[in-house]
Amino acid sequence: MRYDYLVVGAGLFGATFAQRMKEKGKRCLVIDRRDHVGGNAYTREVEGINVHVYGAHIFHTSDDGVWEYVNRFARFNHYVNSPIARIGDETYNMPFNMNTFSKMWGVATPEEAKAKIRSQIPKLDGEPRNLEEQALSLVGRDVYEKLVKGYTEKQWGRPCDELPAFIIRRLPLRFIYDNNYFNDPHQGIPIGGYTKMVERMLEGIDVKLNCDFFKEHRDFKEVADKLLYTGMIDEYFDYRLGHLEYRSLRFESETLDEENHQGVAVVNYTGTEVPYTRVIEHKHFEFGKQSRTVVTKEYPQAWEPGLEAYYPMNDERNNALYEKYRELAEKEEDVIFGGRLGLYKYFDMDKTISAAIALCQNI
Repeated sequence: MRYDYLVVGAGLFGATFAQRMKEKGKRCLVIDRRDHVGGNAYTREVEGINVHVYGAHIFHTSDDGVWEYVNRFARFNHYVNSPIARIGDETYNMPFNMNTFSKMWGVATPEEAKAKIRSQIPKLDGEPRNLEEQALSLVGRDVYEKLVKGYTEKQWGRPCDELPAFIIRRLPLRFIYDNNYFNDPHQGIPIGGYTKMVERMLEGIDVKLNCDFFKEHRDFKEVADKLLYTGMIDEYFDYRLGHLEYRSLRFESETLDEENHQGVAVVNYTGTEVPYTRVIEHKHFEFGKQSRTVVTKEYPQAWEPGLEAYYPMNDERNNALYEKYRELAEKEEDVIFGGRLGLYKYFDMDKTISAAIALCQNI
């Protein structure tokens, strides 16, 4: 069969693109080197629990159109993300709010909390030169040392004073007693898991899994008129200009003979005494009552060939290199680059879907 589009990547960008193009009467072949659809949002059932195999994915959006779109393919529950931060034997609510400040300093009013933070913000000679100075100028010494520094250094694999300031453009401080992490009006988890949602998106569309684009369809013109590529842009060009940097993740999961291990879906470990950044207890995403539970520790690590690339290192050097790859991409005939890896840009799930919808509208 001849296709209008070969779509490389069965994640949210590729699935949304294929679904919308099918509605336009176009034929798409979606391929993925993994053995499943859903990309990093993939969920797998273990002990009756939908496990977020590639880390916690909580859907949230302020875009009514995107919310209406995803609800075509899944019913969403009313899960609200309220993670906990743990350092040593201390536990704090997130995001940084009056519950956090009350636990940290014993303050009771917003004015007391603001005064405490103001007293800890250092005077800088000019603009913040690195992430550490940026964070200190926003939240002060105590919040930075306990809840930002260690977590960030584990996440990025570099000391905070060697990371660019723009990585933390803002650290929201809420002077109310509210543990809802996101401000978006729409939030939840698809009942039954993300995999079922993406499978419904891809109904009636040809999908080929365990398929390596570079080994089987590098000459995409043999099967399709055009190509949507959502993999790493530097890999597409055989790294001819050098490697872009990405961060990867390693996951350790175990099933425990406990009904409730940590009482919340996500616990961030902000200290350097443990090597992982967070522990996820998956059943809480869907308010599970199973007799056993599945927990996952998440370890950030540098990306290298053979590992999954999860998010780009958008510092000055890498952004400049990406611009050179983007110039190459613009010269490729009948090839569209999309998604987090294809555009070398971090996207939340709703922004991924929104970008794919916008692309379809512009074609």
